[in-house]
Amino acid sequence: MAERFRVLVIDDDPGIRDYLEAAVSRQGYEVFSAADGEKALATLGRSRPDIVTLDVVLPGMDGLETLRRLKQRLPDVPVVMLSGHGQARTIVDAMRLGASDFLRKPFEVEELEIAFQKALENSKLKEEVAELRGRVRTEAELLLLWGDNPRMTEVREMVEQVADTDITVLIRGESGTGKELVARALYQLSGRRSRPFVKVNCAALPSELLESELFGFEKGAFTGAQKRKLGKFEFANQGTIFLDEISEMHPSLQAKLLQVLQDGEFSRLGGEADVKVDTRIVAATNRNLEEAVKDGSFREDLYYRLNVVTVQVPPLRDRIDEVPLLVEYFLEKYNEQYRKQMGPLSPEAMHLLMHHDWPGNVRELENMVKRMVVLNNEKVVLGELALHEETAAREDDGDVLDLGALGVDFANGETMDLKAISKRAAQIAEKRVIEKVLGQTRWNRKEAAERLKISYKALLYKMKENGLSESR
Repeated sequence: MAERFRVLVIDDDPGIRDYLEAAVSRQGYEVFSAADGEKALATLGRSRPDIVTLDVVLPGMDGLETLRRLKQRLPDVPVVMLSGHGQARTIVDAMRLGASDFLRKPFEVEELEIAFQKALENSKLKEEVAELRGRVRTEAELLLLWGDNPRMTEVREMVEQVADTDITVLIRGESGTGKELVARALYQLSGRRSRPFVKVNCAALPSELLESELFGFEKGAFTGAQKRKLGKFEFANQGTIFLDEISEMHPSLQAKLLQVLQDGEFSRLGGEADVKVDTRIVAATNRNLEEAVKDGSFREDLYYRLNVVTVQVPPLRDRIDEVPLLVEYFLEKYNEQYRKQMGPLSPEAMHLLMHHDWPGNVRELENMVKRMVVLNNEKVVLGELALHEETAAREDDGDVLDLGALGVDFANGETMDLKAISKRAAQIAEKRVIEKVLGQTRWNRKEAAERLKISYKALLYKMKENGLSESR
């Protein structure tokens, strides 16, 4: 194992270099050396070390500057600093620049061996951590799918049962529920995970372009076809193709897809010979395919070919208990992406999120959390959500704006002062919002003023102006 590792020795003292080369060679490492920092950096283009020993005191570019440049070039390579002085400040600076260890001259061979072992173990650990982070990210994304909600448990069990087969799967659910995530889970858990995963949105292209995108074309097939182009099915050979929005595919193109499902072959546009492919097909739709079959917009034979196994992804409103988990994941994701440090949401914010009906499902929630992180402020986004909830509640309660209360009478044909009506409507809306917030805060005027983003004095004035008091 040790023979795989290469050690770069950087020291201006020929005696020390010889000593280190001999000591390192006896430990089974391959060694090359340099007398100063410039020469050492020049060798990096020809040979990459696994470990570096670096003297602090060097002619020209000193050891700390050499360390800084080494770390810029090879950030993951451990560097063991050597010095005959060992001042505390120098040690601190070296460690801050990324040195893995610091040995004082003279040192025993055993000390050097221990330093190397520790450096290599740490380097290996970093690689494992990086790999683990990648795995954790995948698992975290799958966690969005594998919540404790009973409906999602059914999804998980179905995915696990059919993932490692070649069976065609149809994923159904409203827009934004995470159908693509289910498709990727099927792929990740299958024996095809080392092969390509190709996604095609059938609604994103007109029928003519979608056909060439899926099946490719031969040179001269149409004007502008100057050379052969392979289609997505060929790119997905031995892998998985995900056909999103399958219901939007034109019926004429559905016949060609049916051929692929039945025989595993197709012909390119303008081509004569059939192309054979071994591709697993996963499709998704947010439409009612049964209705599409009835109205003739979707082929019945294709429907039965696709509908071998169906995975129904429930809307977010039916698994509202997953909102805190999703929020935590999206906060972490976008804090990292945008280099922000937004903390957990307030209880009031989470309350609003838990009581929203989420017509846009998980995608709506993700975009909302993303906006909070970018703005580094939950109040702006949640203010809009609160207003939406207030409007919805009024509509549900029949508490809509009464035109009669505004003095508007369409029956008698009188003229109307639109500016005055607008002013009156704004006053009524303001009164209702203030009254609602006061009710939510149990008439805590200070807290209500903070929520409404006005001063305490302004709130008292508006309460008096609108005839609002706790005794009402």
